[in-house]
Amino acid sequence: MRNDLLRRLGALVLAAVLICLSLPTAFAFQLEDPKIDATAALLVNPDTGMVLYEKNADERRYPASTTKIMTALLTLENANLDDVVTAEEVDFEHVSWDSSNADIKVGEQVKVIDLLYCLMLPSANEAAYMLARHVGGSSEAFADMMNAKAEALGCTGTHFTNPSGLHDENHYTTARDLYKIAYAAMQNETFAEIANTAQKTISKTNMHEERKVFTTNMLTFSSYQPWYYGYCKGIKTGHTSQAGNCLISYAEKSKSKLYSVVLGCANATDGTVAKSFTETKRLFEWGYENFTSKTLAKKGDNIAQIGVRLSTDADKLVLTAKRDLNASVPKGLELADMQKDIAAKDAVDAPIRAGDVLGTLTYSYDGVEYGTVELVALNDVEMSKVLYYADKLENFFKTPVFKFILVVLVIFLLLYIIFNMTVGRIRRRRQRSMMRSRRSRYNRNNK
Repeated sequence: MRNDLLRRLGALVLAAVLICLSLPTAFAFQLEDPKIDATAALLVNPDTGMVLYEKNADERRYPASTTKIMTALLTLENANLDDVVTAEEVDFEHVSWDSSNADIKVGEQVKVIDLLYCLMLPSANEAAYMLARHVGGSSEAFADMMNAKAEALGCTGTHFTNPSGLHDENHYTTARDLYKIAYAAMQNETFAEIANTAQKTISKTNMHEERKVFTTNMLTFSSYQPWYYGYCKGIKTGHTSQAGNCLISYAEKSKSKLYSVVLGCANATDGTVAKSFTETKRLFEWGYENFTSKTLAKKGDNIAQIGVRLSTDADKLVLTAKRDLNASVPKGLELADMQKDIAAKDAVDAPIRAGDVLGTLTYSYDGVEYGTVELVALNDVEMSKVLYYADKLENFFKTPVFKFILVVLVIFLLLYIIFNMTVGRIRRRRQRSMMRSRRSRYNRNNK
């Protein structure tokens, strides 16, 4: 009895072990939710566009001074860095005494490059309005430019009314749109340099001696503080009472790149900083701890083979990746475990040139796509003219035009045969009639 019970227990334990071993590998990659304390958040690998984490990423939020990323981008695209802008009264109409500023005075003459540092580091609102007026003619016209640019970048939930981010109910965006704007801006080397600067000496003006401005981004400035994050490369903070604390950041670690967006974070408590900094650092750490960069496909590798028509050089063609496909994937996920989907024709017609795009390769796992790359021809394949014209002739035989011509020819042939048969019968009748007539005359003459 006892032995029987032990055998049953052993069988149950063995079955449980086998079940556990047979569970899908995806079980090992169920990532723990970082539970970012923000009203909206986003973490993206920019090399692949892979979203590693998102929370309310498409909901409308007030962006506060993260708006100034767009202001800087449009300035860099439409103004010379050495241009000098004179501050006017209109530039201060919407700037309260306690809002972010760089102590620029009415009548002060400041270079565009220095205004950009004032805009991005201390988040100077007067600098935003000066740049908007210089580029667009007025802040209202500049807002129209901002909205046009946002639309061009693929933003679908954004509307700007001013260049600074000061609160307006009609001034809003989304975490996903802010990522698109920030990514576009970071492709500009000057912007990337400004965004990653902790402090900058501003040139002497007609009203100020040289002076330093400091960043509001605590992730890049306070290296001795626990919230400092050494891999962070900027970008921009923002805060209003309606928007909460906002931060868009970019990080690089071992060539792995990440963009983070957090909106609507809580204010600082005693001895700390706003949660936009601590939550961003935590989000970056979560991303790097749980994901790793992996090369899924290499340029030049034999990815697939397809057939080739109209050539005597080859009947098969090797497809390779157009570029190296790198992606952020969960740590521990092996390439062999991933699903490899190739979208390409079974065969293509020559001529083919190396580099011609002929398909795509997508890697996925458990329903999540981790990267897609175009597949291109590895080498040239020349066309055979004989096979080409033979194929043309064969295809022509299959066309409606040929079928129509064939029907017409058949009808014509039938009509021709019928006509000839009819004419033949008529001739034979005439001949028989003539013969009868001759015989009749002959008989009459011989009587």
